Amino acid sequence: MGRALAGLLALALLAGCGRAPPPPEPRYHLGEPWRQGPLWAYPREDFALDQTGIAALLPRRAGASLTANGERREDGMFAAHPTLQLPAIVTVTNLENGRALRVRVNDRGPAEPGRVIAVAPRAAALLGAAGPFQARVVIDAEASRAAIAGLAGQAEALPVAAAPVGEVGREALAPPPGARGLATAAPRPVRPAVQAVAATPTARPPERLPEQVTQGAPRPGLLWVEAGTYFNRQLAAREAARLSAGRVEPLGVAGGPRGRQQQFRVRAGPYRSLAEADAALARAIAVGLTELRLVVD
Repeated sequence: MGRALAGLLALALLAGCGRAPPPPEPRYHLGEPWRQGPLWAYPREDFALDQTGIAALLPRRAGASLTANGERREDGMFAAHPTLQLPAIVTVTNLENGRALRVRVNDRGPAEPGRVIAVAPRAAALLGAAGPFQARVVIDAEASRAAIAGLAGQAEALPVAAAPVGEVGREALAPPPGARGLATAAPRPVRPAVQAVAATPTARPPERLPEQVTQGAPRPGLLWVEAGTYFNRQLAAREAARLSAGRVEPLGVAGGPRGRQQQFRVRAGPYRSLAEADAALARAIAVGLTELRLVVD
């Protein structure tokens, strides 16, 4: 009986190994809000992203599968981000050693709360990271716009038509006595309204970024738990009271440019180790705070 069961398991494994990988279908992707651990992440387009925090490492995956935007999941210059439009091109800098690398963001993640990005194992090795590390993530807006251009999954452009031209009635009148007759020009033909036609999305293989590392100066910082930014100081103070050792920090200068309101940031820290920061993050989650992230400053 045991040998028969082992044989059936072996056949099942062989059948699984022979299964063809799903065909890739690269597309533009935002997706619905999803849970990053106990917190919610809200995907949105952002071509001005510049953030610091803790970067994670993507696990090595056995077998072929697809990313959130339909690309083949593989090792290399790839990454996962909680909220960015997919695909996107970003520069990830390891603040602990100064190494920087451009990667293609094509998946959702990391699952751990408070992490800003997760990089593939090969990218992590080039960045000199064997585990979580302090990172700065900056989007390349021009390259990211080029990466999504023409991909399926984007909202189609609304058709634009020229305003209709009404018909004008004409009547030839005889000139008054003593006046010279004027030559009547032939009426110009009215061009038909032109309607814009949206380009048909085309699938194309994802760009493979080179393994090109740039070396800068290390800029490690201290860790903070940030609980959000508010326009109302009283609301910020109320949230700071819920955050253990929370404080309210005015951003900008009161009485600045017209039309710009002063903002108030709520955060706690600094913490000298990731373990301390994670413990503070867990306490903030326990009291019901939801706009939380770890930042490096």
